[in-house]
Amino acid sequence: MNGSGTPPVTPGLLPRETTEDIRAARPQVAILPVGSFEQHGAYLPLVTDTVVACVIAREIAAAHPVQPLPPITVSCSHEHADWPGTVSISAATLHAVVRDIAGSLRRSGMKSLILVNAHGGNYVLRNVVQESAGSGTRMALFPGSADWDAARNRAGVETSSHSDMHAGEVETSILLHAHPELVRPGYETSDCVADDRKHLLTLGMAAYTESGVIGRPSRASAAKGKELLAGLVDSFGDYLSLLTRQESR
Repeated sequence: MNGSGTPPVTPGLLPRETTEDIRAARPQVAILPVGSFEQHGAYLPLVTDTVVACVIAREIAAAHPVQPLPPITVSCSHEHADWPGTVSISAATLHAVVRDIAGSLRRSGMKSLILVNAHGGNYVLRNVVQESAGSGTRMALFPGSADWDAARNRAGVETSSHSDMHAGEVETSILLHAHPELVRPGYETSDCVADDRKHLLTLGMAAYTESGVIGRPSRASAAKGKELLAGLVDSFGDYLSLLTRQESR
């Protein structure tokens, strides 16, 4: 936190393009990072999911002709409400914000939007994409479970996707690679496995973890983070091809 009590701005999270840059590049697809503002244990910041979404979007924009948008930084983190600092909005509000952004893009001539989501609790984004059919905006949600699986295999992630739910091997690895200055000591000894969490939505995270961690951050590394991002960039190509083919029809 800075002297005003607000989180410091993390470098590299905001697009730097000007209107002229966009006019010259003429991208057909916009990408919208969607993060969250929620606890991530004692060693990762509240803004972790937003950082992850922005890093993925940044890597995508470096490799593919897309228009990056600034992130949505607060979303649906109600299951983390027992920890101080966590802030949420309703699913209805998130739905409306994304829908309004899509509408604004459409009015300026951009008819394709891919949501780059880094928070698993944003279930409503699946409905947003589903309901976009016939709206005039072609939408997709990235990364999907298959994209994460391929990236995890490429990076040699040791923890299963179910076990590595929150502040674990994957998230810590990505921050160790992209923003190591945001990772505090302690992840090496903070493993917590809670595979039996049948009533998570009803009881919240606090019923299954005291630390706020569910995963094995001790197995994280910057090398894994680099390969995770490379794998996701490769997977994104299919989404871009799909939407640009639709755009040309």
